[in-house]
Amino acid sequence: MTCTSTIPELAAPSLANACRTGINITGAARLEVLIAPYPGMDTGDLIELFWDNCYVGSRLLTEADVQASVTLRVPESFIVNGSSRIHYRVMRIGRGPALSATHRVQVKLDCPGGRTSTLSGDENQGLAPVRIPDAIRRHGVNPSQIKRGVPLTIEPYLNMAVDDAITLRWGDVRMDLPRIKSSEVGQPVNVWVPPEIILEAGEDLRLEVTYCILDRVGNNSHWAPPRTLTIGCARSYSRTPPKAPLMAAEPRRMKP
Repeated sequence: MTCTSTIPELAAPSLANACRTGINITGAARLEVLIAPYPGMDTGDLIELFWDNCYVGSRLLTEADVQASVTLRVPESFIVNGSSRIHYRVMRIGRGPALSATHRVQVKLDCPGGRTSTLSGDENQGLAPVRIPDAIRRHGVNPSQIKRGVPLTIEPYLNMAVDDAITLRWGDVRMDLPRIKSSEVGQPVNVWVPPEIILEAGEDLRLEVTYCILDRVGNNSHWAPPRTLTIGCARSYSRTPPKAPLMAAEPRRMKP
C-alpha cells in the first residue's frame, strides 16, 4: 500500500530515539517516530505512517491519545543505508485524509571496522592493531624517545568514512584525533604521540596502545586489539590516581 500525493497540511514527524545526525545501527533496531498533537485531533482518527512512501504501521486514536504525542515503531526491515523520507497521514471520519510534511533522515548502518561479535566483548577483531616502528616495539620507549614522542600508524579499516572520529588510548590516557577528511578515506592515519601524553600515562612494563572509532551518526567500532609497549621514564613522577574502567568511545561533547 502506498500513499497518494496531496498537499501537506500537518507538521512533519520527528524521530524519538535517534542521533541528531542520522540513524545508526543501534537506533535502527528500535526506531520510533513521534507525531505531535495536530489541529482537530480526535478519538477515532487513524494515523498511518509511511517510510519512503511505503506503509509501515498505523494507530487508531483513543480518548487517552487525544492532545498527546503519538509514537509509532518503524520495523527494522524498512531501514537501509542512504537518505529516507518519513511522513504520515490522518484519516478522519467524515473528512478527507490530511497529509503531513516530510522529515528527511540519513541512515548509516555500516559500523567502522565492521560489526563486532558478542564473543569478543569490547574488542573489534576487524580492526588492525596500531603499527609501531620495530625498534620501539622491541626495545620499548626510552627516556630519549619520550622527549621526542612516539610515531604510530592506524591502518585503513572497513567502512572508513568522512567525519570518523578516532580516539587513541595510550595506557589510561585518551587522545582525540582530527576527524577523517574525504582525502584521508582509505589511507593510513599517521599519529604522533607527544611527550605529555606519554608522561601522563606513566612508565609501564606492558602499556597497552589501542584505538576506537565513532562515525558521524554514532556507530561505535569498539576497541582494536591492543599493542603492548615497555615505557621507561627519565625521572620519577607521581602517577595519577586510578581511573574508572575505560569503555568504548562515547560521542564527543560539542562546545557551545
